[in-house]
Amino acid sequence: MKYLIVGLGNIGAEYAQTRHNIGFRVADALAERLGVRFETKRYGDVAVGRVKNAQLVILKPSTYMNLSGEAVRYWMSTEKIPIERVLVIVDDLALPFGALRLKSKGSDAGHNGLKNIAQLLGSQAYARLRFGIGNDYPQGAQINYVLGAFSSEESAELPQRIETFCDAAIAFCLEGASSAMNRFNSK
Repeated sequence: MKYLIVGLGNIGAEYAQTRHNIGFRVADALAERLGVRFETKRYGDVAVGRVKNAQLVILKPSTYMNLSGEAVRYWMSTEKIPIERVLVIVDDLALPFGALRLKSKGSDAGHNGLKNIAQLLGSQAYARLRFGIGNDYPQGAQINYVLGAFSSEESAELPQRIETFCDAAIAFCLEGASSAMNRFNSK
């Protein structure tokens, strides 16, 4: 079985360590765990690896966050991966820092990357793995917060949280969405 694991983020050094790029960081850690490297290809960087009977196509779109749907649609088509085997890893302001929420489908919750994916796929029936980044910012400062770096306290916790997100992504592929949701959403 083949799966498309998409870590959302923005390309460029200025975005690398931002909260908005946590999807890229989880994708990087997943590729490292599988012992595979990213190659620059059409619409993004792609790494392909295996876990047991699952082949994981890990994608970091180069289209910028708000146009992520182009890359997702292209790689689903190229790799012939159905929507139910797509997992999008994304930052979420509504969840406290480090919180994990896996859903088999749902709304974009105001996230422009998810909105563009749903628009171009014509469906919201793809799984998403939301990484809580918190919302500790003054009114009107959301963009600076999202495009800002994690605090030193958060940065100290990131490696462990990222590993848990890798575990959840692998569980999605090996066990299915329902089982992975039961295991990881309660933590």
